[in-house]
Amino acid sequence: MVPSLPTLTVLVPLLSLSGLFYSASVDETFPQGCTSASSLCFYSLLLPLTIPVYVFFHLWTWMGIKLFRHN
Repeated sequence: MVPSLPTLTVLVPLLSLSGLFYSASVDETFPQGCTSASSLCFYSLLLPLTIPVYVFFHLWTWMGIKLFRHN
């Protein structure tokens, strides 16, 4: 059984965020204190957050276009 699109839209970012928090709290090699944008650890934190945010807003835009066309 495949979850519906609204369920996935909510579930994917929440699972990604919970995975990031889990990694930050449990993993000993997780980068601590990444404040410099030139460091590699900054991008190791940025990439996991960028992908779910992009997917969420892409689906949000797609749903807006669908609703606009059908009304």
